[in-house]
Amino acid sequence: MHEIVTLQFGQQSNYLGTHFWNAQESYFTYPPSPPSPINHDIHFRPGIAPDGTDTFTPRALIYDLKGAFGALRKINALYEVSDPPSGTGHGIWPTLPTPHHLPPIPPSPYQTALDAALSPPPLTPYTVRYWSDYSRVFFHPKSLQQLPEFSVGDQLRPFEQWDVGADLFATMDADVDLLDRDLRPFVEECDGLQGLQIVTGTEDAWGGWVAGWVERLRDEFGKGAIWVWGVGGAQDEGIVREKRLQRLVNSARSLHNISEHASVYIPVSNEPVKSPSYLSLDLSSQWHTSAVQAVALETMTLPSRMRSSDGRGTFQDMEEIFNFSGKRKIAKLEMSIADPDVLDGKVEAEAASAEKVSSQPTRAEDSESIDTQLTEFDIDMFTKDYKTLKSSHCKKEHIFGRAETSRGEWSSFEGTDARDPRNRFASSPIVQRYSAPLLFPLLDSFPSIFNVGSGQSKKLAVCSGLSTSSSVADQVRSLEHIVRRLVSTDERETLSNGLEMIAEEYTEGWDSGTDSGEDDE
Repeated sequence: MHEIVTLQFGQQSNYLGTHFWNAQESYFTYPPSPPSPINHDIHFRPGIAPDGTDTFTPRALIYDLKGAFGALRKINALYEVSDPPSGTGHGIWPTLPTPHHLPPIPPSPYQTALDAALSPPPLTPYTVRYWSDYSRVFFHPKSLQQLPEFSVGDQLRPFEQWDVGADLFATMDADVDLLDRDLRPFVEECDGLQGLQIVTGTEDAWGGWVAGWVERLRDEFGKGAIWVWGVGGAQDEGIVREKRLQRLVNSARSLHNISEHASVYIPVSNEPVKSPSYLSLDLSSQWHTSAVQAVALETMTLPSRMRSSDGRGTFQDMEEIFNFSGKRKIAKLEMSIADPDVLDGKVEAEAASAEKVSSQPTRAEDSESIDTQLTEFDIDMFTKDYKTLKSSHCKKEHIFGRAETSRGEWSSFEGTDARDPRNRFASSPIVQRYSAPLLFPLLDSFPSIFNVGSGQSKKLAVCSGLSTSSSVADQVRSLEHIVRRLVSTDERETLSNGLEMIAEEYTEGWDSGTDSGEDDE
């Protein structure tokens, strides 16, 4: 069945995950409507509630700190049971215990309206307090896991140091075996696991926590697909310099340690490096920044859950395109957005124009022909552009491999082969294209951040891509150049050498003359 189990770690990841699950919930159809093009069994698990009714909940394991879940309860309306009968005693004690609870967090007006089957009020960055405030799905009680040792916003024990997360995982895993307790119940329900999808913070202690998880997962699942989406933290603006530098070190350690065991590692910035004019983003709102990330992630992984064989592709299928060598695990995420109505008109106009003008045949050996086949994206979701090396951006980006997914009538996908037939060892990139007519839904839980076309459409046409390219080496070397001065002497050699080895995989065999990372004098 090719199921996917999703693991989410940290606030930003859960903001993103909430958008992702809301979109999946919107794809459900009921008779007499035609069947959904999405195979819901990929991401959802069937179950039975205590009252005997059937349930369908995400195959998800969600971790966050104490106080980060908002009004979301571990035991929700699907799994509530009646209160136990009252009695005069409890075990060896003569009376029942008296519980003391903290004041509950009130549900958001949006959630209150959903529970009452009413039209929910519009959301704003000011009304979204927690990621659960705009969630439209029910989760299984085993999905929600809290780290009680740390609280959101705790100034005395902040969850910020990478080592804190690594040590916490080692301690907890030694005590209870986290994989066996939390993940195995979801994996054992799968008929044929396609892979694991991990969405995690990497700029704080969650990076160290996930590094431990991924290492254990690799030992447990061997060569299975483990995709890690490493999302950035909160906005840097207003943060003291010491914390900003600490985040860079955390990012470097996460990249080095997690990519070693993951099959694919995708750094995803909260602030796109390249951003178009139609994107209106409040960088201080995690509801906003996670929405952009969710559109790119949800579109890029769309082939993995398609019902029809047309346009369907597993995690492993896509990996083999942009990481055919098995050594280029870090991929660059990009996308473009368009109004589907405007896009349809543009494609029709281009088709009519093409009928009037006879095109000249192009030669396969033409050095510029490959450029016409690669999509130019509007939004670069790759990690921050450090720009510390003079040599980093002086050469044209070389793409080794790319998997692209489109939803809607994108002209660049018309009349092109699904895969570039050229030799894998040639300098031309390998390209695999997937397409589907299913558009991205603009739900009432989604912020109004895309101003495309007339702005009246309730759906978006999206084109996204994952690439391995020389720009990865530039970014890794730039990051290494910064953090080598910030880490201790004991760690400097291991971290610097590890990052340099990663960068070499994106230059070796293509540009052997690339500088090692020092500034040219």
